[in-house]
Amino acid sequence: MSKPTLLILAAGMGSRYGGLKQLDPMGPNGETVLDYSVFDALRGGFGKVVFVIRRDFEEEFKTKVGSRFDKHIPVEYGFQSITDLPAGFSVPEGRVKPWGTTHAVLAADGLIHEPFAMINADDFYGRDAFAKLAANLQTLAPSGGKKQYSMVGFKLSNTLSDNGSVARGVCTSTNGKLSSVTEMTKIVKSTTGARNEEDPANPVELTGNELVSMNFFGFTPDLFPQLHAAFTEFLKTSGTDLKAECYIPKCVDVLIKDGEAEVEVLETSSSWFGVTYPEDKEVVVGSIKKLVDAGEYPAPLWA
Repeated sequence: MSKPTLLILAAGMGSRYGGLKQLDPMGPNGETVLDYSVFDALRGGFGKVVFVIRRDFEEEFKTKVGSRFDKHIPVEYGFQSITDLPAGFSVPEGRVKPWGTTHAVLAADGLIHEPFAMINADDFYGRDAFAKLAANLQTLAPSGGKKQYSMVGFKLSNTLSDNGSVARGVCTSTNGKLSSVTEMTKIVKSTTGARNEEDPANPVELTGNELVSMNFFGFTPDLFPQLHAAFTEFLKTSGTDLKAECYIPKCVDVLIKDGEAEVEVLETSSSWFGVTYPEDKEVVVGSIKKLVDAGEYPAPLWA
């Protein structure tokens, strides 16, 4: 079996961060968060990286980020555009927001022909998480008519920001298999754990111990036809909503409930951290420094 591919979603606009956080240095020698993801993927056994970016920062991204990896691993690019829609659909007037992570993954259709992991460019997942998922991707094969996928889960309380709300896919599992994913887009810390405030009149209280998706999934190329169908259905029902997005966790939840897929939940000893707001950067920089000082990563990373 060929080595798995790492798909990195790096087309985000960084509206809450105030800029392209996927290009922002976080390591002691100017490394970005995704530098560490690619490094961990390499030593975990991945054989190719596919970036999904936007055309408007293609040159800057390739120069500042992509060029770092050319000597270490094959790199390809997919491009997400708000106007790239199925036949019969168009961008509604006033829409500026991207269509979400499902649309971003579809930008890599045709570039990936082997099992692959999907991650966010601005999330730090850790060495053990990449090693566990890489090993799992070597085992994925349909079973009982269902597609077999996987997900690295993290504890909700370890993924919250002190500086504002975050979006998370809150998960339930049974016997190591994912049962459901509920997308919650406005989770904040609370005195008792966390709270989802999407509907201020009916907030959802959370303990903080919930399992959440951080968009670290393992898939096979069988996923692409499923996502095309899911995205088309989304456009039919929500395509005129100027802010609606089609999220991967929601699509996975539907596939599970429709009996089309099973998703194994992988446990990891890695710690997650990431940047949503400018104030989060100090925590990420400090966390990476501790790992470097402990010898987990060389400095500079790409010596």
